[in-house]
Amino acid sequence: MIPTAPGQRVKTNRLDSKKITEALRAGQLKSIHVPSTTYRHLRHLTKIRDLMVRQIGGTKCRIKALLLFEGIPFPEAPRKSHYWSRSVIVQLHKLSGSGAVRFRLDRYLEALEFQWQQYWKITREMRTFCRRDPELKRCLFYLTSIPGIGQIVAPHLLARIGPGQNLEEHRGHELAAFLGLVPTEHSTGDRVHRGSITRAGDKRLRSKLIQSAWTAIRQDPQLREFYRSVYRRHPQHLAARKAIVAVARKLTTRIFAVLKEQRPFFYRTPIPSPPLLPGESGPRERLDVSQKEEEPNFQVSLPRQRPSLGLRPSGANLSQCDGRKAVPRMAASLSGIKGT
Repeated sequence: MIPTAPGQRVKTNRLDSKKITEALRAGQLKSIHVPSTTYRHLRHLTKIRDLMVRQIGGTKCRIKALLLFEGIPFPEAPRKSHYWSRSVIVQLHKLSGSGAVRFRLDRYLEALEFQWQQYWKITREMRTFCRRDPELKRCLFYLTSIPGIGQIVAPHLLARIGPGQNLEEHRGHELAAFLGLVPTEHSTGDRVHRGSITRAGDKRLRSKLIQSAWTAIRQDPQLREFYRSVYRRHPQHLAARKAIVAVARKLTTRIFAVLKEQRPFFYRTPIPSPPLLPGESGPRERLDVSQKEEEPNFQVSLPRQRPSLGLRPSGANLSQCDGRKAVPRMAASLSGIKGT
């Protein structure tokens, strides 16, 4: 997009070419990095893997929504097993239901089985592709040496960042800005105001880094103490979210260091740190657990209405009265509903 001066309404190719050459001469145009063929192929693999993960999650939600709509309880997973383990899938195949419900559930289970097969096929192809390339294999080894970074996050990081030679010296903060983990700022004069993170860049990679931060604070005592220091400075309802984003931001400095210096991560000065308490990680309750704890049958009771004395409009004409009177009456009616 070519910037134009206010009031200038003439646009031609000759004028645009002149403005581009002037901006290029002044050094105002920034170049972009075109990834090599290897990293472009790695991007294709990470994208299709994330697409398959979203499809698996959508199919699971459709299965649970169907059972919830029909009033069929979801099968319980065995102790110390995965929530969607093979035994749970077998129990889903054995559930009794009407013809249409059973047919729909079978189609969902078939789609879930196919998506799982595709997921593992893509994952094996990605790992084989990274092992065949010496540079990718070496960089993956460096990245996975960082606590919290595993075989899922590391290939996505390499696909987006590229080789370590592209990282400039003393610009580690730009990696956090590239991933959208730096705060927005609207400052003027002596007033400094910083808001939420910019959320720029790849949102899927940023979400993976947040999940890696949760794993890192359980493995790394330094990050755990850093998490606690940020956690104590914020209100209870925001402390966990702000602290874990700060940990993810700190992970980007380690990622920059190992890729730039081409070395594995190591602790300089280990410090003792007790494990996290249950209240320090914030509320992380599953939605399905809270649904099962709800009463299956709840009664709706409406409050007793007072007889109309002509001083206020009746319920049929409630919308015609003043809004300041209508809202309290509506809130009083809703307060009588049990189970909400």
